[in-house]
Amino acid sequence: MNAPLTVAIVDADGIGAFLPGALARYGTRAIHVRSDAPNVHFARRPVDLDVEVVHQGDLVRTATALRQQGVGFVVAGTESGVLLADALSAELGTPGNGMTRPAARRDKREMVAMVARAGLATAASIATGSVQELLDWAGRLGTWPVVLKPPASAGSDHVLFCHSPEEVREGFAAVLGAADRYGRRNTAVLGQQFLKGEEYFVNTVSRHGRHHVVEVWRYQKRLVDGSRPMYDYEEPVAPRHPAVALVTGYALAVLDALEVRNGAAHTEVMLTPSGPVLIESAARPGGSHEPAIVSRCLGTDQIDCLARAIVHPEDLLEGRLPQYRPRAALRYVTLLSPADGQVPSADRLAPVRALKTCVELVLSAEPGAPVRRTVDLGSSPGYLYLSAPDWADVEADYRGLRQLEEAGLYQPAVLTPSDHARELQEKAART
Repeated sequence: MNAPLTVAIVDADGIGAFLPGALARYGTRAIHVRSDAPNVHFARRPVDLDVEVVHQGDLVRTATALRQQGVGFVVAGTESGVLLADALSAELGTPGNGMTRPAARRDKREMVAMVARAGLATAASIATGSVQELLDWAGRLGTWPVVLKPPASAGSDHVLFCHSPEEVREGFAAVLGAADRYGRRNTAVLGQQFLKGEEYFVNTVSRHGRHHVVEVWRYQKRLVDGSRPMYDYEEPVAPRHPAVALVTGYALAVLDALEVRNGAAHTEVMLTPSGPVLIESAARPGGSHEPAIVSRCLGTDQIDCLARAIVHPEDLLEGRLPQYRPRAALRYVTLLSPADGQVPSADRLAPVRALKTCVELVLSAEPGAPVRRTVDLGSSPGYLYLSAPDWADVEADYRGLRQLEEAGLYQPAVLTPSDHARELQEKAART
């Protein structure tokens, strides 16, 4: 009789924090591996894991610790765990991803090169530490704007749209002078052709090189500061929508090109007038979605499918994983603070929770914590889900939320004399 499967999750943060519970539902134990460069900005961290192995740069030592725990599968919980999960899988000989060019699953310039080598459409790109080389490339490209970003960060971190050589110079300095979301200094800047079209993401799970499409969503973004693209909201797209076949076919070909064979993936695709083009692909679960809400509205979710594909790979290989079917209008909305402020108290959030289509509100920090003006996902106060049978109700509440934000939702409440007196009385009672 085979021993029970033990799964190691590398950096089970954000959405990855839901994976231990999903594995437990299928009778599988999980342990945690903390990488040497996690994303410290995640509010949700792993819980209920009785073993944690801290990786300190010695791959053999970490793999030995996992072997002693009987680990038979290693998976990335979030972006910072991707490369270490691949390396540990290769060291342990457990099911993993291809190791021809593993850096291509993190480094966006390597990613573009590997996808282009497979004959798939890609955006013109350059990675350089020279501003003059970047300017020369932009001049040869001959179209504006151009996109600048760190080669290996995430969450719209320092993604800039530049409309002139002057803005390229400023953007280059901003990216090169910053650390990415994992605390590492950017040593190069990635320049890419600006893609026009509709932006989608495809969430998948894979086993032994076979892929299952869990869901397809469409992004809506807005510009902040005139040059920074920021997530506004996203919505699932019905499987029969004509765009779905185009973007999923392309996304699965990208996974094959990047040798994604076991685990989850989140692939962002721009559907341009000439066809789908890769924005980026990540070999880990997608984003910050709440699995229970997604499953309620779509009939399935990526975390449950990932756990099932790990524990029961035959369910994926034999086509038994569920197909998503939108059951109601659903919109994931990123909270946007128009100015520096603070995370609102429960009282100040009451009008948001009172929106009739609001089904969940998730904050990135505790009430009263400081909030910076939102310019990327790292400075967003959180997110909420709106859902209803009628799209018009969702749209109305979305507009209501944005009006509340513009009216000062994140600004500290002004205390009246009676409020101040009551606070003093409550403080005295506590002491």
